[in-house]
Amino acid sequence: MTHSTIEHVGIVGAGTMGNGIAQACAVSGLRVTMMDVSPAALDKGLATVDKSLARLVSKDKLTDAQREAALACIGTTGELGGLTGCDLVIEAATENEPLKVKILQDLHALLPEHTPIASNTSSISITQLAACVGERAERFIGMHFFNPVPMMALVEIIRGLQTSDATHDAVHALATRLGKTSITVRNAPGFVVNRILVPMINEAFFVLAEGLASAEDIDAGMKLGCNHPIGPLALADMIGLDVCLAVMEVYVAQYNDGKYRPCPLLKEMVAAGYLGRKTGRGVYRY
Repeated sequence: MTHSTIEHVGIVGAGTMGNGIAQACAVSGLRVTMMDVSPAALDKGLATVDKSLARLVSKDKLTDAQREAALACIGTTGELGGLTGCDLVIEAATENEPLKVKILQDLHALLPEHTPIASNTSSISITQLAACVGERAERFIGMHFFNPVPMMALVEIIRGLQTSDATHDAVHALATRLGKTSITVRNAPGFVVNRILVPMINEAFFVLAEGLASAEDIDAGMKLGCNHPIGPLALADMIGLDVCLAVMEVYVAQYNDGKYRPCPLLKEMVAAGYLGRKTGRGVYRY
């Protein structure tokens, strides 16, 4: 399988990640079929891409003709069977393991045997997911995009124990064609970026709980001292404190190492329902 064979990408899920991946593919001239069981989600996904492309035109990053061409590349379907003609299918459903396993098993049954499948998971074991697609396991890989997909330059390519070199090389070439930089990662909880990022956020909560500095000063310190665009506590509010806590709990369970112990203040804030921007209150009020 050479990289030139990926010209038509199927995407399962029309949510934030799915429509972002669809946009990145379409702008690069690839045919896209976006699948979602919900017609409303498909409509919303297409509207999001349309709005995002219009914004790029208004900033002179895209011409009107390029916007039209990209939109023309995207088709939709309400059934997994609508993806059988794709050269690669990227699963971008919600971060829920039983749901992903069900989708992957259904895809495996429907797709031609040579078609590779990638999962845009941020935390679930690629080796474990690969095990549920039988003999296609060597053509299964993790392709973790970052949000917002059209803006973020990184893709983590995660190899399961079973992933073949040919599959890795084809997906790496695809990421390059999308204008992304990819890093290759062995399968492990949190991969690379979240493995480093979430414990840093957790440590910021320990610093806050110990009263070493105010939340504003902790965030200013990391922004100005480490050149981060946003401080760790403000970032936690953006991600959701409940999500940060869940990730730390996965690390404790999987690595069995006390250094991943969630900060008691983080746990208490989640218990209080202070989850960040989505609830109007986290470390900061919104």
